[in-house]
Amino acid sequence: MKKILFLFFVATLAVSCVDDLDTKPEIDLTLEELLKQDPNAVNGILSRLYGSFALSGADGPGSSDIDDDPGESPFLRGIVNLQDFTADGLKNRWGDDGLDQLTTTSNWDENNKFFRYMYNRIYYTIPQANNLINVMGGIEVANKSQIEGEVRFLRALAYYYLIDCFGKGVLATEENFGQSTPLPEVSRIDLFNYVESELLAVEGLLSDTNSYGRADKAAAQFLLARLYLNAEVYTGTAQFDKALSYAEKVVTASGHSLASDYLQNFSGDNHTSPEIIFPLIADADVSQSYGNTTYIVNGSLSGDTMTLSDYGATDGWGGHRASKGWYGLFASDAAGLAASSDTRAHLFWTAGHSYEMDDYKEWTNGLPSIKFRNKAFNNPSGTNTSFSSTDFPLFRLADAYLMYAEAHVHGGGGSAASALQYVNDVRTRAGAASITASELTADFILDERARELNFEGVRRSDLIRNGKFTGGSYTWPWKGNNISGASIPEDYNLFPIPQRSLEANPNLTQNPGY
Repeated sequence: MKKILFLFFVATLAVSCVDDLDTKPEIDLTLEELLKQDPNAVNGILSRLYGSFALSGADGPGSSDIDDDPGESPFLRGIVNLQDFTADGLKNRWGDDGLDQLTTTSNWDENNKFFRYMYNRIYYTIPQANNLINVMGGIEVANKSQIEGEVRFLRALAYYYLIDCFGKGVLATEENFGQSTPLPEVSRIDLFNYVESELLAVEGLLSDTNSYGRADKAAAQFLLARLYLNAEVYTGTAQFDKALSYAEKVVTASGHSLASDYLQNFSGDNHTSPEIIFPLIADADVSQSYGNTTYIVNGSLSGDTMTLSDYGATDGWGGHRASKGWYGLFASDAAGLAASSDTRAHLFWTAGHSYEMDDYKEWTNGLPSIKFRNKAFNNPSGTNTSFSSTDFPLFRLADAYLMYAEAHVHGGGGSAASALQYVNDVRTRAGAASITASELTADFILDERARELNFEGVRRSDLIRNGKFTGGSYTWPWKGNNISGASIPEDYNLFPIPQRSLEANPNLTQNPGY
């Protein structure tokens, strides 16, 4: 990876835009100079830190904060590529220079640019946070503890993806910021312990509520629940009791509720949904990116077989389609999808497309997902745009419901009645039949998470946690580059450390199997 040094150039930012995650720079100053000149500008700097998860750069979709392709490398695009296309429910047909390796879970190596993009984005966001924490130590700003909590949360979020995707790296903090010698490699367990300690600390710093798009206490609690849910994978020791405890906090104390209509969470005005706990912001006018939900919406549409305006879009890239690893959980054929009472079963485009994916590179093989759309839920007659205004619901309440249920089933305690009720609340909202207590099993919850959460950046992790990602006990179309699916090695539970990062820091070692 690149040397952990970061020179953050920013600009004077209007204080009135404290909630604008897309404020653009006007005058270049170093971070320290700017904040000494105007401590209130910290809100704009914080906005840029939030934006690092969804945007490629500060100057529009063609700019990039890092030395990687601005269209291909944004953080959210990496989450979708690595978490969804490597798993069972979604495939991409483009095949550009390594994307085939993800789609077919085969031939992974340390030179795949998509692994590098994610690794670089993680280690772009972390030093930004470290620098801001350091500089804030020497100035006084309003709500200082709250802002420090938000910065530390965002840094912990970046480290979470390092733990989940790569398993190890270096621990860059405000204490070693600017160190010129390469940092030592840190194990997955040590990174887990660090992220856990940071999130526990910021839980007490963050407010009960915050402006939309900014982290509050529930966001930290949600990430803790997700961290603990995967603790056995990350550390070898299960912590389902803690996962349940933190999921319960989100469910009972966050003030969020399930949206009455599932689609409200994935439409162009989804900021109105009461369910979204922490989004990554998109706006067709002021935060244009090829890596936010524009990638999801446009990539799932094609004017050849679909009417783009039905989804608020003007561009269709014809790239992403679901496979029966996802829609097969609803019905065994297209007619069954149409007849299903589950509204989520209707969120696949069937006209002109085949249910079977005999050729993942053929657009009409498989069913495009129309779950995400740019059209507003409350004003469907609004303007169609080439970029998306749909925020990405990185954390939402339905996931917390399902995390509680899964943790309970795995011996995490809690209430059996509550676990069943939470799952049935999710299903009832979708029009699906309620289940009984005897049906609430780990396998059922894994399938329900796919029905509810696919295309939201969690599927690979869910499969790994349930022992179904590698090996041959569970296969899906094109797993192991086989039309019917094939076994893949256990080493694929982690991605390879990018070759350039290994060359830049001799302290880093490659993951097993690569």
